[in-house]
Amino acid sequence: MFKNKVLLITGGTGSFGKAVLRRFINTDFKEIRIFSRDEKKQDDLRKRINNPNVKFYIGDVRDYASVDEVIDSVDYIFHAAALKQVPSCEFFPIQAVKTNVLGADNVLTAAIKHRVKNVIVLSTDKAVAPINAMGMSKALMEKVMIAKARGTDTTVLCGTRYGNVMASRGSVIPLFIQQIKEGKNITITNPKMTRFMMTLEESVDLVMFTFKNSKPGDIFVQKAPAATIETLAKALIEIYNGKNEIKIVGTRHGEKLFESLVSKEEKIKALDLGMYYRIPADTRDLNYDLYFTDGEKQNSNIEEYNSHNTERLDIDGMKKLLLKLELIQKDIAL
Repeated sequence: MFKNKVLLITGGTGSFGKAVLRRFINTDFKEIRIFSRDEKKQDDLRKRINNPNVKFYIGDVRDYASVDEVIDSVDYIFHAAALKQVPSCEFFPIQAVKTNVLGADNVLTAAIKHRVKNVIVLSTDKAVAPINAMGMSKALMEKVMIAKARGTDTTVLCGTRYGNVMASRGSVIPLFIQQIKEGKNITITNPKMTRFMMTLEESVDLVMFTFKNSKPGDIFVQKAPAATIETLAKALIEIYNGKNEIKIVGTRHGEKLFESLVSKEEKIKALDLGMYYRIPADTRDLNYDLYFTDGEKQNSNIEEYNSHNTERLDIDGMKKLLLKLELIQKDIAL
């Protein structure tokens, strides 16, 4: 399906964008376009991959003109450009809206205009029952995608929703490793806090699956194990043979005790595909009169899919997963 086609990755110099690039650079795509606003990261990536089929475009998803230009002649889009740091989005929520909501709208609008075949927007577990600005902006992005998916029959718009992608930019694992190496206390917000654990490679598998299986408005979720933050910290200490103490510093701005990938309401209609859940779009229209007499039946026995009720990793299981990370493999080799 990718033979002689053009792929665009927005936010292509971020950790997730680079992981997608690594996977797709060995496929049949004729050209892969990297769109981001950081010229230094682009220059570093260009020199590192040294591939003439990868083209670099400076621009910002907030600027429709630059988005419209880069999408011309594109067949597939993976939209990863975002503000994703929870604390910074809490203090500057309008910036999260401008990038995560309005920026995504620019990408989707231009994609429909240029008759792109398929667009995947990258979302997060924080979009489910959000309590912070980052999650709220991503939840709105999902709604924008679904609304636009209803209005076009030329472009398939869909989404993927992720939990904690291990060792991605801004994640806690690089911080813990740095603290261990420097002999400092490992700072934990809440030892009982749980998070889904996924490798970058597993997250890219979901992108491949979504490109091949999506219908308009779908959101795909990969099933993943979870671990407490305390288990994660102890596993890293054992891997690095550290003697570090664990220090509890308290919950940060906008943090939950656990995260959800599929809400109870979504779980009612979600399709279990084995390794993945497919959450189809709500196709009801604005004929509200219908629902005075005929609503949707709810199943009170269905639970949401969250990091408290998924498979729970112990320290050995967490170590096994951590040792898959290139970041740690390089350290251990040394």
